[in-house]
Amino acid sequence: MSDTVSRRSAGPAETAYANRGWWDREAAEYVAEHGDFLGDAELVWGPEGWSERELDLLGARPDDRILEVGAGAAQGSRYLHDIGVRRVVATDLSAGMLAQARLIDDSHDIHLPLLQCDATVLPFADRSFDVVFTAYGAIPFIADTAAVMREVYRVLDAGGRWVFSTTHPIRWAFPDAPGPEGLTVRTSYFDRTPYVEQDGSGRATYVEHHRTMGDRIRELAAAGFVIDDVVEPEWPARNDQIWGGWSPLRGTVIPGTAIFVAHRAG
Repeated sequence: MSDTVSRRSAGPAETAYANRGWWDREAAEYVAEHGDFLGDAELVWGPEGWSERELDLLGARPDDRILEVGAGAAQGSRYLHDIGVRRVVATDLSAGMLAQARLIDDSHDIHLPLLQCDATVLPFADRSFDVVFTAYGAIPFIADTAAVMREVYRVLDAGGRWVFSTTHPIRWAFPDAPGPEGLTVRTSYFDRTPYVEQDGSGRATYVEHHRTMGDRIRELAAAGFVIDDVVEPEWPARNDQIWGGWSPLRGTVIPGTAIFVAHRAG
Protein backbone atom coordinates (compact mmCIF):
# COMPACT_ATOMS: atom_id res chain seq x y z
CA MET A 1 0.00 0.00 0.00
CA SER A 2 1.15 3.53 -0.76
CA ASP A 3 2.17 6.04 1.87
CA THR A 4 -0.37 8.44 3.34
CA VAL A 5 0.17 11.84 4.92
CA SER A 6 -1.03 12.77 8.38
CA ARG A 7 -0.45 15.21 11.19
CA ARG A 8 0.18 13.29 14.39
CA SER A 9 2.67 12.94 17.21
CA ALA A 10 6.00 11.25 16.48
CA GLY A 11 8.62 10.82 19.19
CA PRO A 12 12.41 10.78 18.91
CA ALA A 13 12.81 7.05 18.25
CA GLU A 14 10.07 6.82 15.61
CA THR A 15 11.30 10.00 13.95
CA ALA A 16 14.92 8.83 13.77
CA TYR A 17 13.97 5.38 12.45
CA ALA A 18 11.70 6.84 9.77
CA ASN A 19 14.08 9.52 8.57
CA ARG A 20 17.15 7.29 8.57
CA GLY A 21 15.27 4.85 6.34
CA TRP A 22 13.90 7.57 4.05
CA TRP A 23 17.29 9.17 3.44
CA ASP A 24 18.94 5.78 2.96
CA ARG A 25 16.38 4.90 0.27
CA GLU A 26 16.34 8.31 -1.43
CA ALA A 27 20.02 9.29 -1.17
CA ALA A 28 21.12 8.49 -4.70
CA GLU A 29 18.00 9.99 -6.31
CA TYR A 30 18.24 13.11 -4.14
CA VAL A 31 21.85 13.75 -5.14
CA ALA A 32 21.04 13.11 -8.80
CA GLU A 33 18.11 15.52 -8.71
CA HIS A 34 19.72 18.36 -6.75
CA GLY A 35 23.42 17.82 -7.44
CA ASP A 36 23.74 20.54 -10.06
CA PHE A 37 22.16 23.11 -7.76
CA LEU A 38 24.14 22.12 -4.67
CA GLY A 39 27.43 21.40 -6.41
CA ASP A 40 30.01 18.90 -5.22
CA ALA A 41 32.02 21.35 -3.12
CA GLU A 42 29.77 24.28 -2.29
CA LEU A 43 27.97 25.29 0.89
CA VAL A 44 24.50 26.39 -0.21
CA TRP A 45 22.40 27.60 2.70
CA GLY A 46 19.00 26.89 1.17
CA PRO A 47 16.78 26.68 -1.91
CA GLU A 48 17.21 30.41 -2.47
CA GLY A 49 20.73 29.58 -3.62
CA TRP A 50 22.80 31.83 -1.36
CA SER A 51 26.21 30.29 -0.70
CA GLU A 52 28.76 30.58 2.08
CA ARG A 53 31.10 32.25 -0.44
CA GLU A 54 28.60 35.10 -0.57
CA LEU A 55 27.35 35.27 3.02
CA ASP A 56 30.47 34.26 5.01
CA LEU A 57 28.42 33.20 8.05
CA LEU A 58 30.96 30.68 9.36
CA GLY A 59 33.96 33.01 9.30
CA ALA A 60 36.05 29.87 8.76
CA ARG A 61 39.82 30.06 9.18
CA PRO A 62 42.36 27.49 7.94
CA ASP A 63 43.22 26.26 11.44
CA ASP A 64 39.62 25.92 12.66
CA ARG A 65 38.25 22.60 13.85
CA ILE A 66 34.90 22.32 12.09
CA LEU A 67 32.01 19.86 12.39
CA GLU A 68 29.16 19.50 9.90
CA VAL A 69 26.10 17.72 11.30
CA GLY A 70 23.36 16.44 9.02
CA ALA A 71 25.93 16.75 6.27
CA GLY A 72 24.14 14.71 3.62
CA ALA A 73 26.66 14.26 0.81
CA ALA A 74 29.07 16.61 2.66
CA GLN A 75 29.11 19.36 0.05
CA GLY A 76 29.66 21.96 2.79
CA SER A 77 32.59 20.12 4.32
CA ARG A 78 34.11 19.66 0.87
CA TYR A 79 33.79 23.39 0.23
CA LEU A 80 35.70 24.12 3.43
CA HIS A 81 38.40 21.63 2.45
CA ASP A 82 38.71 23.35 -0.91
CA ILE A 83 39.29 26.76 0.69
CA GLY A 84 42.04 25.37 2.90
CA VAL A 85 40.35 24.18 6.10
CA ARG A 86 41.84 20.77 6.83
CA ARG A 87 40.25 19.76 10.14
CA VAL A 88 36.69 19.14 9.01
CA VAL A 89 34.44 16.24 10.04
CA ALA A 90 31.10 15.47 8.35
CA THR A 91 28.38 13.48 10.12
CA ASP A 92 24.95 12.27 9.14
CA LEU A 93 22.27 9.91 10.44
CA SER A 94 21.99 8.20 7.05
CA ALA A 95 24.56 5.71 5.81
CA GLY A 96 23.05 6.12 2.36
CA MET A 97 23.86 9.83 2.26
CA LEU A 98 27.36 9.23 3.56
CA ALA A 99 27.85 6.64 0.81
CA GLN A 100 26.99 9.38 -1.69
CA ALA A 101 29.50 11.63 0.04
CA ARG A 102 32.20 8.99 -0.36
CA LEU A 103 31.41 8.60 -4.07
CA ILE A 104 31.82 12.35 -4.59
CA ASP A 105 35.00 12.34 -2.50
CA ASP A 106 36.44 9.58 -4.67
CA SER A 107 35.65 11.53 -7.84
CA HIS A 108 37.60 14.51 -6.44
CA ASP A 109 40.38 12.44 -4.84
CA ILE A 110 39.42 13.84 -1.41
CA HIS A 111 39.04 11.76 1.73
CA LEU A 112 36.97 13.63 4.29
CA PRO A 113 36.34 12.06 7.70
CA LEU A 114 32.73 10.82 7.47
CA LEU A 115 30.88 9.53 10.52
CA GLN A 116 27.38 8.13 10.95
CA CYS A 117 25.72 9.39 14.12
CA ASP A 118 22.63 11.03 15.56
CA ALA A 119 22.99 14.79 16.03
CA THR A 120 21.47 14.49 19.51
CA VAL A 121 24.34 12.23 20.65
CA LEU A 122 27.58 13.48 19.12
CA PRO A 123 30.54 11.11 19.71
CA PHE A 124 33.06 13.88 20.40
CA ALA A 125 34.73 15.23 23.51
CA ASP A 126 33.70 18.50 25.12
CA ARG A 127 35.07 21.62 23.40
CA SER A 128 36.35 19.70 20.37
CA PHE A 129 35.37 22.23 17.68
CA ASP A 130 35.57 25.90 16.81
CA VAL A 131 32.62 25.86 14.38
CA VAL A 132 29.60 23.58 13.98
CA PHE A 133 27.16 24.02 11.11
CA THR A 134 24.41 22.43 9.09
CA ALA A 135 22.53 23.56 5.98
CA TYR A 136 19.02 22.09 6.21
CA GLY A 137 20.46 19.02 7.90
CA ALA A 138 19.24 17.40 11.10
CA ILE A 139 17.12 20.24 12.50
CA PRO A 140 13.82 19.71 10.62
CA PHE A 141 14.08 15.93 10.99
CA ILE A 142 14.63 15.59 14.75
CA ALA A 143 11.93 15.51 17.42
CA ASP A 144 14.07 16.90 20.24
CA THR A 145 15.99 19.75 18.66
CA ALA A 146 16.70 21.25 22.09
CA ALA A 147 18.96 18.21 22.62
CA VAL A 148 20.83 19.10 19.42
CA MET A 149 21.45 22.62 20.72
CA ARG A 150 22.82 21.24 24.00
CA GLU A 151 25.09 18.76 22.22
CA VAL A 152 26.45 21.38 19.85
CA TYR A 153 27.10 23.70 22.78
CA ARG A 154 28.94 20.89 24.56
CA VAL A 155 31.32 20.12 21.67
CA LEU A 156 32.06 23.78 20.89
CA ASP A 157 35.03 25.52 22.45
CA ALA A 158 34.69 28.96 24.06
CA GLY A 159 33.72 31.50 21.41
CA GLY A 160 32.80 28.71 19.00
CA ARG A 161 30.18 29.43 16.36
CA TRP A 162 26.99 27.47 15.62
CA VAL A 163 25.27 28.20 12.30
CA PHE A 164 22.27 26.30 10.99
CA SER A 165 19.69 26.85 8.28
CA THR A 166 16.24 25.33 8.29
CA THR A 167 12.80 25.86 6.85
CA HIS A 168 11.54 29.26 7.93
CA PRO A 169 8.87 28.71 10.59
CA ILE A 170 6.27 30.84 8.78
CA ARG A 171 6.16 28.32 5.91
CA TRP A 172 4.43 25.80 8.20
CA ALA A 173 1.24 27.88 7.91
CA PHE A 174 1.18 27.67 4.11
CA PRO A 175 0.66 24.71 1.76
CA ASP A 176 3.91 23.24 0.45
CA ALA A 177 3.15 24.35 -3.10
CA PRO A 178 5.20 26.63 -5.37
CA GLY A 179 2.27 28.30 -7.13
CA PRO A 180 -0.42 30.78 -6.05
CA GLU A 181 -2.11 28.10 -3.92
CA GLY A 182 0.97 28.24 -1.71
CA LEU A 183 0.30 31.86 -0.75
CA THR A 184 -2.80 31.30 1.38
CA VAL A 185 -2.56 30.33 5.03
CA ARG A 186 -4.11 26.91 5.65
CA THR A 187 -2.58 25.82 8.97
CA SER A 188 -1.96 27.53 12.28
CA TYR A 189 1.59 28.78 12.66
CA PHE A 190 1.34 27.69 16.29
CA ASP A 191 0.34 24.09 15.55
CA ARG A 192 3.47 22.07 16.29
CA THR A 193 1.98 18.69 15.38
CA PRO A 194 4.55 16.88 13.19
CA TYR A 195 4.09 16.19 9.49
CA VAL A 196 4.20 12.41 9.05
CA GLU A 197 4.23 10.20 5.99
CA GLN A 198 3.28 6.65 6.93
CA ASP A 199 2.77 3.29 5.25
CA GLY A 200 -0.42 1.25 5.19
CA SER A 201 0.27 -0.17 8.63
CA GLY A 202 0.61 3.32 10.15
CA ARG A 203 4.39 3.12 10.48
CA ALA A 204 6.11 6.45 9.88
CA THR A 205 8.35 6.57 6.81
CA TYR A 206 9.23 10.30 6.93
CA VAL A 207 8.76 12.94 9.62
CA GLU A 208 9.28 16.70 9.85
CA HIS A 209 8.92 18.76 13.01
CA HIS A 210 7.88 22.39 13.36
CA ARG A 211 9.07 25.02 15.80
CA THR A 212 8.13 28.69 15.85
CA MET A 213 10.73 31.41 15.64
CA GLY A 214 10.38 31.95 19.38
CA ASP A 215 10.86 28.23 20.03
CA ARG A 216 14.15 28.24 18.15
CA ILE A 217 15.43 31.29 20.01
CA ARG A 218 14.46 29.79 23.37
CA GLU A 219 16.18 26.49 22.49
CA LEU A 220 19.40 28.32 21.69
CA ALA A 221 19.23 30.51 24.79
CA ALA A 222 18.42 27.57 27.08
CA ALA A 223 21.49 25.71 25.78
CA GLY A 224 23.65 28.72 26.68
CA PHE A 225 24.17 30.30 23.26
CA VAL A 226 24.43 33.98 22.49
CA ILE A 227 22.45 34.70 19.32
CA ASP A 228 24.36 36.89 16.89
CA ASP A 229 22.02 36.99 13.91
CA VAL A 230 18.95 35.50 12.28
CA VAL A 231 19.22 35.72 8.50
CA GLU A 232 16.07 35.54 6.38
CA PRO A 233 17.51 35.44 2.86
CA GLU A 234 15.49 37.05 0.12
CA TRP A 235 14.98 35.21 -3.16
CA PRO A 236 17.67 36.37 -5.62
CA ALA A 237 16.61 37.43 -9.11
CA ARG A 238 19.19 35.04 -10.60
CA ASN A 239 17.38 31.94 -9.28
CA ASP A 240 14.43 30.78 -11.37
CA GLN A 241 14.37 27.20 -10.06
CA ILE A 242 11.54 25.54 -8.15
CA TRP A 243 12.49 23.21 -5.29
CA GLY A 244 9.42 21.57 -3.80
CA GLY A 245 7.38 24.39 -2.29
CA TRP A 246 10.18 26.93 -2.72
CA SER A 247 9.81 29.11 -5.79
CA PRO A 248 10.51 32.63 -7.09
CA LEU A 249 6.80 33.43 -6.76
CA ARG A 250 6.70 32.62 -3.07
CA GLY A 251 10.25 33.67 -2.29
CA THR A 252 9.61 37.29 -3.23
CA VAL A 253 6.82 37.68 -0.65
CA ILE A 254 7.45 35.24 2.23
CA PRO A 255 10.72 33.91 3.66
CA GLY A 256 11.51 30.27 2.93
CA THR A 257 14.68 29.82 4.96
CA ALA A 258 15.91 30.96 8.37
CA ILE A 259 19.63 30.89 9.19
CA PHE A 260 20.55 31.14 12.87
CA VAL A 261 24.03 32.35 13.85
CA ALA A 262 25.08 31.93 17.48
CA HIS A 263 28.19 31.43 19.59
CA ARG A 264 29.27 29.89 22.86
CA ALA A 265 30.39 32.68 25.16
CA GLY A 266 32.08 30.63 27.85
